[in-house]
Amino acid sequence: MGSQRFFYVYILQSAEHPEHFYSGFTESLQERLIHHNRGACPHTRKFRPWRIKTAVAFTDREQALEFERYLKTGAGRAFARNRL
Repeated sequence: MGSQRFFYVYILQSAEHPEHFYSGFTESLQERLIHHNRGACPHTRKFRPWRIKTAVAFTDREQALEFERYLKTGAGRAFARNRL
């Protein structure tokens, strides 16, 4: 039996500015958090350091990407604020 591969959709919250959130997609959650906290992503550099608020694991890559796109919409941001 082979190992299961996961695709993650995550929500980061700024540790110093807790009103700021960022959602994204990755195959390696810890490496991606390090990437954001090093300032390598221009969209998240200003509000470092970040912590993982929520992460959802998917076995289907397309479903994960679809969920990430949803979280970046107005309805998705409202859902995340109220439920995640």
